[in-house]
Amino acid sequence: MKDVYIYDALRTPRGKGRKDGSLHEVTPSYLSASVLNALKERNNLEGHAVEDVIWGNATQVMEQGACLARTAVLGSDLDERIPGLSINRFCASGMEAVNLAANQIAGGAGEGYIAGGVEMMSRVPMGSDGAAIAADPSLAIDGYFVPQGISADIIATEYGFTREQADQLAAESQRRAAQAMAEGRFDKSVISVKDINGLTILDRDEYPRPGTDMQSLGGLKPAFKDMGEVMPGFDKVAMLKYPHLEKINHIHHAGNSSGIVDGSAGVLLGSKEFGEKFGLKPRARVRGTAKIGLDPTIMLTGPVPVTEKILADTGMAISDFDLFEVNEAFASVVLRFQQAFDVDPSVVNVNGGSIALGHPLGATGAIIIGTLLDELERQDKETGLATLCVASGMGAATIIERV
Repeated sequence: MKDVYIYDALRTPRGKGRKDGSLHEVTPSYLSASVLNALKERNNLEGHAVEDVIWGNATQVMEQGACLARTAVLGSDLDERIPGLSINRFCASGMEAVNLAANQIAGGAGEGYIAGGVEMMSRVPMGSDGAAIAADPSLAIDGYFVPQGISADIIATEYGFTREQADQLAAESQRRAAQAMAEGRFDKSVISVKDINGLTILDRDEYPRPGTDMQSLGGLKPAFKDMGEVMPGFDKVAMLKYPHLEKINHIHHAGNSSGIVDGSAGVLLGSKEFGEKFGLKPRARVRGTAKIGLDPTIMLTGPVPVTEKILADTGMAISDFDLFEVNEAFASVVLRFQQAFDVDPSVVNVNGGSIALGHPLGATGAIIIGTLLDELERQDKETGLATLCVASGMGAATIIERV
């Protein structure tokens, strides 16, 4: 098997995923093409430079439908001989694109790939593609389906996390993100999104609320309490699955859950020979990848078992890692990861996470890999783990090691 290296990683800023968000006027293919063009220009990629573009997005309908990866290639300055592959592993789509590309290279199926993803949540709303697991009664009933917010509250109930703990994590995410932006920690990897006339639309993340504190978070009502307790009564579904739970503790709200945003990210991966061909210096080696399925009702505990799997596959231990990126889909997801592995919170999501910065579903996996790499370089550290929970009960993880 060949060693696989990351040569570059970049992303767009994350825009608010609403009609008044700065990126709302931009299509998913245009935003994706902007990332592809930036990777091409920054790394002097000419001709049929990469074997494929693998692109993730979670809501594959309307403007994000068909093969968005190929649409993005054709809308970019890349050679038209480069194909495109669109994939969907929900929130881990961007990470799975990177992992799939890495494993293709390792197995000899091409020397170089661009992988990443996009999600334009202001233009293609989450859930607008329909979902049999939720809408088909024969699946929903047998699978004890509940929405993700209920799942996050089940985790909090099962593992004993309080509203105060969740809010403390959220406030710290906002503080860290504000500090990272003020110190320019994202600058080398964030590209400006420009319109067709070359005018800047957005050049920095616009979702963070830097003044967020425990007092402001304390005034927010639990977001999933009514759907759990009143209509349609998902708490009863959860307690049928987990009869040992007497009541679901609803601790999550908009302030300690991930933000709805627009964004895109890409990673340039290749073999040693690929780097030599284009005169590129590798920044990190992909040391391991993993994915896993799990209980679809509690759904969001994936970072724990998938980390256990990747540790077993690579022969590594938690103590081998300098930094962690654990996607902040909900506060309880990160709290559970830290609890399970007894990880110091100071090395988890050092620059804030999706609670502060937003979670563009199909792009986030690629974003956190790039963020992890940048922070390893900034701190002159060596090894990091990135992981996400995934809808319907899955998990994904990637280990990178600086060269």
